[in-house]
Amino acid sequence: MRCPFCGDLDSQVKDSRSSEDGAAIRRRRQCEGCGARFTTFERVQLRDLTVVKKEGKREPFDRSKLARAIGFACRKRDIAPERIERLVSGIQRQLETRGDEVTSSDIGEAVMAGLKTLDHVAYIRFASIYRDFSEASDFAEIAGEVGEPGSPTPVGKLL
Repeated sequence: MRCPFCGDLDSQVKDSRSSEDGAAIRRRRQCEGCGARFTTFERVQLRDLTVVKKEGKREPFDRSKLARAIGFACRKRDIAPERIERLVSGIQRQLETRGDEVTSSDIGEAVMAGLKTLDHVAYIRFASIYRDFSEASDFAEIAGEVGEPGSPTPVGKLL
């Protein structure tokens, strides 16, 4: 593993532990060259996914891009980072079981479904970008969808 500080290729694993409910292994490493410590994560990857965009362009699936989009939707919400990471891992596993190619709309719908169960405000934030809201009525419509009894976020807090 290359050291992110000096670029040396030799590092020693100091500690390993399971992370993300066993879906990943967190390794604490120390560089043999400069002595700096850093953390790496290992995850199971079932296959290399290709994302097919709306305009037909293909690009490799980027887990960090998915995590960033979900992170933006969840910003300033009281959601544990572990829950967000579990959502990202679950969506990735779900997509990997569909085949080698997934559409960007498949990813968007999977995120929408996951956020709807995680946090309604994050769901509305993501929906406003994903569905390209242009009017206030768009927000009202989606807020009505999540305002069902027994929901984690009361509708009164959304408006």
